[in-house]
Amino acid sequence: MMVWFMEGMCFLPTFLVIWSSSTFIVSYIIALFQQDVDVILPYISDTGATPPESCVFGFMSTITAFSAFATMYAEYKFVERIHENTGAVSPHLNKASFAVGIISCVGMCFVATFQETSVVSVHDFGALLFFIFGAIYAVTQCVISYRGRPYGSSTAVCHVRAFFAALAVIAVFPTIFCAVNVGTSKLHWNSDDKDYTLHLVSVAFEWITTFSFVFFFLTYIREFQQFTLKMTVKLTECL
Repeated sequence: MMVWFMEGMCFLPTFLVIWSSSTFIVSYIIALFQQDVDVILPYISDTGATPPESCVFGFMSTITAFSAFATMYAEYKFVERIHENTGAVSPHLNKASFAVGIISCVGMCFVATFQETSVVSVHDFGALLFFIFGAIYAVTQCVISYRGRPYGSSTAVCHVRAFFAALAVIAVFPTIFCAVNVGTSKLHWNSDDKDYTLHLVSVAFEWITTFSFVFFFLTYIREFQQFTLKMTVKLTECL
């Protein structure tokens, strides 16, 4: 009897959800034990700013980015087959969504590689790519899901997916707006610090945005049980 997470390509979103959640939680716990961050609402990047948690955060975040890319590629190929069979989903929308997803993954790689306290400008640029294009990817995938019904996702799953996509879009704006207005990047805050409230709002919405992405990919699990991908190798004779 096949285990449920081995059905089809289900292992991809399953691994992505578990690994990405572990990335943020493990680095946060290590940073707390090292007393490198405050207990209440540090930025996710703060938990990976100094060694040893920066090494763990960078390693795990890079794997998260590649597993997200693999999941997005599998979804892209699945939607491509839906178009071939039904014509329900525009191939241009599918390609655009995949391209947006790739940019978001690249942004995560920047965040993982360039620590917040080392190369601030590159780190912040990567964070912008990750959050903004991640939210756009979620929205375009919702449109694709609704157009592709009843293939792939049920109406109920589409609604759940739309909820987390909307939550990510709503949360990403205060995350960026408050962070820009705070300007200061430091690991420890006091309640009497200037812009402390803006800092808390930005951090809270950053965590909401990030886990909105996690739960969004959680909705892929059922869908990915329905298909498999096969690699074909063609050999050509060299002259």
